Amino acid sequence: MIAIFGFLTRGRDFESVYTNHRYTQKEREILSNHDSFDYLPGHSVVYKEWLRRQPARLDWDRWIMMGLIGVSIGVVYFLLHQPIHLMSHFKWHKAEHLLHDGLLKTWGWVLGFSVFFASISSASVAFLCLTAGGSGIPEVIGFLNGTVMRHVLNLRAFCIKFFSCCCAVGAGLPVGPEGPMIHMGAIVGTGLSQFRSRTLGITLPFFTRFRNSEDRRNFTTAGAAAGVAAAFGAPVGGLLFAMEEVSSFWSMKLGWMIFFSCMLATFTADLFNSSFEAFHFSGWFGLFHTDKYIIFKLGNAIPVNVIMFAPAMLLGFIGGIFGAIFTILNLKITRLRRRLVSRIKPPFAQKIVRFMEPPIIMIIYATITIFLPLAFPCKPMVCSPESNSSMLIQLKDVNSNDHHISDNGHHMQDDAYHIDVPHSPPETLHSKSYCPPNDQKYVIDEQVKTFLCQAPVKVNGTIVSGEYNEVASLLHSDVQSALRLLFSRRTHLQFNYESLLAVLPIFFILACWASGSAVSSGIVVPMLFIGGIYGRVIGRVLVDLHGGVPTDHFWRWIDPGALALIGAASFFGGVSRLTMSLTVIMIEITNDVAFLLPIMVAIMVSKWVGDYITHPLYHSLLELKCIPFLDSEPIVYDEQHKLLNLELFKARDVMHCPVITITSRESAAHLSHLLLETTHGGFPVVKWHDDVKQEVAYGLLTRTEIAAILLGEKLQQQKDSGVTLTPDLSYEDVSVDRIPASVNLVEVLEKYTALPHYKEVYINLEPYVNRSAPHIEEDFALHRTYIIFRTMGLRHLTVVDTANRVVGLISRKDLMGFNLEEKLEQRKRRGFSLDGGIQKLLPSELADCSSRGWGGDGC
Repeated sequence: MIAIFGFLTRGRDFESVYTNHRYTQKEREILSNHDSFDYLPGHSVVYKEWLRRQPARLDWDRWIMMGLIGVSIGVVYFLLHQPIHLMSHFKWHKAEHLLHDGLLKTWGWVLGFSVFFASISSASVAFLCLTAGGSGIPEVIGFLNGTVMRHVLNLRAFCIKFFSCCCAVGAGLPVGPEGPMIHMGAIVGTGLSQFRSRTLGITLPFFTRFRNSEDRRNFTTAGAAAGVAAAFGAPVGGLLFAMEEVSSFWSMKLGWMIFFSCMLATFTADLFNSSFEAFHFSGWFGLFHTDKYIIFKLGNAIPVNVIMFAPAMLLGFIGGIFGAIFTILNLKITRLRRRLVSRIKPPFAQKIVRFMEPPIIMIIYATITIFLPLAFPCKPMVCSPESNSSMLIQLKDVNSNDHHISDNGHHMQDDAYHIDVPHSPPETLHSKSYCPPNDQKYVIDEQVKTFLCQAPVKVNGTIVSGEYNEVASLLHSDVQSALRLLFSRRTHLQFNYESLLAVLPIFFILACWASGSAVSSGIVVPMLFIGGIYGRVIGRVLVDLHGGVPTDHFWRWIDPGALALIGAASFFGGVSRLTMSLTVIMIEITNDVAFLLPIMVAIMVSKWVGDYITHPLYHSLLELKCIPFLDSEPIVYDEQHKLLNLELFKARDVMHCPVITITSRESAAHLSHLLLETTHGGFPVVKWHDDVKQEVAYGLLTRTEIAAILLGEKLQQQKDSGVTLTPDLSYEDVSVDRIPASVNLVEVLEKYTALPHYKEVYINLEPYVNRSAPHIEEDFALHRTYIIFRTMGLRHLTVVDTANRVVGLISRKDLMGFNLEEKLEQRKRRGFSLDGGIQKLLPSELADCSSRGWGGDGC
């Protein structure tokens, strides 16, 4: 019972979006180790001089860079997609031939092939680059929210992620390539725009104008959006995904540029994927085949009925519940994995344990895929009114423009395998035994698997007999091919309940387990597959309740394939809580505009239900990895679970004080002492004001800027005392996000503090002070403080009193939800009501507030 309550403890994994995550003391220490960075570069004298040296242009170079990023990511997806398709096709094509030699030999082949490539994928991540594991989406979101992410956006992570993703998906693990494409797209956007690589130690003299925090983050956002666009063939969906999920700063101008990049990424990926099949030229360069351009092309349009919104809402509810369960289970597995690894002390042994996990998952999954179909009977391919079988396998309207592949691999014309079946009278139809009307012609899809069933027999090009296995059809191919079977229209009895309900929990658990292991993996396609399965089940229930395949035009919306599409969207929404971007992506990958409204209803319901149970998966992983993140809107409760209106509170209620300030002229010894003795990321700069006869706020300097100034050669070679130096450093020299590992900063700082003459060596900091660092008065509304901080992408926000004296400083961690709740609760204990009123304080409490720098009625 204690374990059950621990599993469902609120404020950890089982928490609604209206509950702030509760961090342990150890997790808070990890949070504090993360640095932040400003969206806008520091507006200093050296920065303005650097801007003046840049050639005047009307952003044409930004458009060129956006285009290069889009084209590059399109090529990356083509190079990733082709070997994955080649590996999957080779594995299952060989397995089909080995079935004639025995099931054990087939199992040995599938197991050996899958485990071999899964092991390679796992080894590359576990031993070479651990940051390349997973999807990388939480890290990209954290970076674009303003948190410095070490080693996440470098070339090493890109290469390992590409190789690991290719091997993991090609091996057959229940994962997808879409998440890694977002991460790799962000890496391409970051690296290509900067034209330099710390991994290779290369800095090229091109596009130096973009080497600032603002442009870097914009191009990273464009790369992530283009990764979505290339992976799904959805340029608008990629744009909306960046705006809705990953980006914390947005403008119309940036939106147009990102849309351009997404367009080129989709165009490039579709162009090459339509022209090449397994790296073999198809002979039709420039012809966008619909089955490649649209991932899940649905040939049969079905009218939407108003009654359909009821099952759409039901699917949304199921998607919200299942999505929350998937998120909680994923977090619990990740925590358990982390706990087990932490108990192993030798680092190499930890790598071995991480390396072993994906092959174990692959052994389980490969074994299930081979032996589970044996538990299910074969079903006839040809529909017969007298039989107790279901129906044909996947059916498609022959009036569509699709081409189908025969058993020998050659393309067949659309009129191949026509089957005219007589229309059975309604009174002779059983709930699981009926045929389509005789005025409809169908073709048999090549994706259905016969497994150990009777092979199809053809007479004059028409299949007259044959059998297939439902579970093998879902498991003996890549997940994307299985999705096409689930989404197929007018195939009402293609799958029975038993096969769908057998595959659902197995794939659900293994996909949840594999997504956090030491391989580069995404869960988008597995999420669509899981949602498609239970959507197909609901569709089958409606068919049986209706009494058979609906022949009336009014009831044509009862189609398991259509409900599978809505179910896929609902589960995707229940896990990710995306709305706009998900709706557009689902429409773009299926080209089924008629189902726009039911999909929207299912997505909205799944979001509402999921929000009441747990946080979205990617945000939960941010919390699990202790990455500081500011949501779009803060939600703060008091201890009585009463929602607090932050408009009633002030900036001084959460600011950090007292504050260490510096002047624009400081000694090298004093600055070194500050860096050695404190961990502050920034220091407000004050300056004496003759009119008011006191020091007032002047600007801000970050820790890295001060460190870069102290590392200047001119200062290190200074032998005389009593002088004031102006370091000869450019904007590029001081605008670094970290000090190179080859430089021993601590040794230099200790030298400055140890040598007496450096106490009299002063540094003129004036050219490097950020004069446009925002500051607000202490009475500024807390809610508006949060909005300013997040929308401007700040790292520090200085708080001043009415005389412009620095009284506090607000950082990213001060505005996180749990911190706001704790600080406002402390304020209440000090004698303040949480409705903005003031209560009487004890003299000792007033003195404490005064010592902390709060003035006026700030206590």
